[in-house]
Amino acid sequence: MQAAPDAARERPVSGALRAALWHARLDRLSGVILCASVVFAPWALGGTPSWARLVLKVVGYTLGLLWFLKKLIRRKWRYTPPRWETECERFGHAGWFGHAWSRVLGILTVATLTYAAVAAWNARAIYEPDFGTFAYRPYIPWLPHSYDAHSSWETFTMALAMACFFWSARDWMLGQNLHDRRWIRRLRPRSDTGLILPHRLRALLWVISLNGALLSAEAIVQRWSETDRLLWLVRPRHNAVAEAQLGPFNYRSNGAQYLNLIWPVTLGLWWRLHQMDRAGSPSALRSITRRSCRVHHLLLPAAGLMAATSVLSLSRGGAAVAVGSMLVCTGIFWTGWRHRRPAVRMGLLAFWGCAMTLALWISGPSLEQRLEVLDDGMVQREQMYETGRAIAQDYPWFGTGPGTLGTVFQLYRKSPEDYWPAQLHNDWLEYRVTWGRVGLALILLAFGMIWLRYFLPGGVITSWRLWLFYAVALGGCLVHARWDFPLQIPSIQHLVTIHCAALSLFSHPHWAGHSGRLR
Repeated sequence: MQAAPDAARERPVSGALRAALWHARLDRLSGVILCASVVFAPWALGGTPSWARLVLKVVGYTLGLLWFLKKLIRRKWRYTPPRWETECERFGHAGWFGHAWSRVLGILTVATLTYAAVAAWNARAIYEPDFGTFAYRPYIPWLPHSYDAHSSWETFTMALAMACFFWSARDWMLGQNLHDRRWIRRLRPRSDTGLILPHRLRALLWVISLNGALLSAEAIVQRWSETDRLLWLVRPRHNAVAEAQLGPFNYRSNGAQYLNLIWPVTLGLWWRLHQMDRAGSPSALRSITRRSCRVHHLLLPAAGLMAATSVLSLSRGGAAVAVGSMLVCTGIFWTGWRHRRPAVRMGLLAFWGCAMTLALWISGPSLEQRLEVLDDGMVQREQMYETGRAIAQDYPWFGTGPGTLGTVFQLYRKSPEDYWPAQLHNDWLEYRVTWGRVGLALILLAFGMIWLRYFLPGGVITSWRLWLFYAVALGGCLVHARWDFPLQIPSIQHLVTIHCAALSLFSHPHWAGHSGRLR
């Protein structure tokens, strides 16, 4: 008579155990794939070849599927793994702010993807590249529409992959491991989460930083070898000149943009680890911290190498953004170390000075020649911008369709001899042309929600300076996008997405209730 009740009691226990095991396996697999994609994207020639784009899409969809399965396990079996969002609620932060924010951002993500899909499905025309003609078809005028169905579907599939990258990366970084939980047990009596940097985020930043340093070293060696082949393997159709390339990127400006997205965040990671190493915490916690931060000083030469390579690239915009970002980062360090030893501050400034002196000494004459012809290059780009503004004026609300600039631009050329660009060299204007006011508004709202997250409770309390270093990296990319096309390159799109996922974790230290000890 007792066998049936005993079996009934054992079933849910075994089901919960299986759910925990499968969730842990899927979580580990997500982390491995995510880190592998970070390494793969830039080395696959910047992710621009069709095969590289296909791989990134498959990886993104795979991560999205794993994220969905983890959500399904947590909901169906009511399994609650150790996560930072639940830990923030336990510390007394308003968790419902985080849930409301996630729902709003999820709605904006679905709305943006739906907009792109409807524009591709409701295409006004299908472009035939072999004949250079448009096959017009019936469409619904009051819905988003496109003048090149194939390009819009391509843009939609890539946008879907990036959305999967974002939500999967965010879900993975919110998970805790044994290292995190050990820190929390020691810090909980003090309610001081400001010292904590999630271990998974730290690991991902290490992968990004070391990969960027290796990329910089390869780019310098490749430039000195004067080869016109990317990675000494592939000779591209465009920019088949050594000075026009940078490492695996066939356009030096894109390579500089990628590195400028990494090295400020690398500095932020070094700063956070250094502060944790020197923090006045209990001896047991300090020993844990110092063991984990023992090699964090390797990040300084890595960041300097990447910043110097951005100047060595001979990209005028890349060099300007690198120098401007360096000045901002130096100001952040200077204010942060106002109570530190002057020798430490001067040592950091000397390090930056040596890195930039080396870069300018090697590339100085060539970079000076590039700056002398700055006006000539801007004249041609201003002509493209005028054409882009004319297109945007003709299609103000829905644009010409995501990804259709190269197709539609030919219709606005005054003569067949006029330059026919594939990109407008102004991402702000290009998104306005192709996505229209409605689509661009959805994108900007989603991006604004990511920045807003830091000022709401319920997130991971971390140093405000780490958030500021992220702002320097992404802000430099957005400034450069005014005169170039970083947001059209898959590897840069991927890195921006990963940075946004990390930004969506943080909350200001004020919400921890120790605003007098902001770090």
